[in-house]
Amino acid sequence: MDLPPLTPALLLRRYQRFMADCRLENGDVVTAHCANSGTMRSCAEPGQAVLLSSSSNAKRKLPWTWELYWSGASWVCVNTQRPNAVVAEGIGNGQIEALRGYGALRREVAYGERERVDILLTDPHRPPCYVEVKSCTMLDGDGVIRFPDAVTERGRRHLRALTQVVREGGRGVMCFLIGREDGEGFAPADDVDPAYGLALREARAAGVEILAYRTRVTVDKINISGAERLLF
Repeated sequence: MDLPPLTPALLLRRYQRFMADCRLENGDVVTAHCANSGTMRSCAEPGQAVLLSSSSNAKRKLPWTWELYWSGASWVCVNTQRPNAVVAEGIGNGQIEALRGYGALRREVAYGERERVDILLTDPHRPPCYVEVKSCTMLDGDGVIRFPDAVTERGRRHLRALTQVVREGGRGVMCFLIGREDGEGFAPADDVDPAYGLALREARAAGVEILAYRTRVTVDKINISGAERLLF
């Protein structure tokens, strides 16, 4: 997936969850929108390099958006609005083996009691496949990529909805997209949200498919690079 033109800056602070003060190369300090509701543990250290996109939409309160963070070893995609498009493109390109062979792809389709699935794959000859995508940015101290970085009732709700899809004869898939190139392996962050870790294991036991995919993140593109090992 191509990224818009990005502007280098230095992260000064992230605050109120959705705001980040950054210093541009010319010395100006700007406030950027942070489209990430998590704690951003391991990818929001002040003083690190970041890349921002800008919008010419006069109706936006904050024209800048925080897109990437430099971890010291890898660019990290911190804009949680990007992963769904990356996965959809990867499916279309045949890069996700488990999700090949469907005739149609739709995004943001209503299902369950009050959910909207990130991606719905359909084909006349196969059961429908409901794919939820989670953005993973947290590198734990043991070098493993983990999710979530904050307690997520919404995440558990998605697992319940996917489990119901499986019970009704469809495919339910939870796809974790790793938005950084450092670290190795994927596992739930049981120390952050033990209830989510339990729910993920229960969903897998009930037939929900768990996928984790690594991305190649550069200053102008985010592309799927391959499957990551599950360590749970």
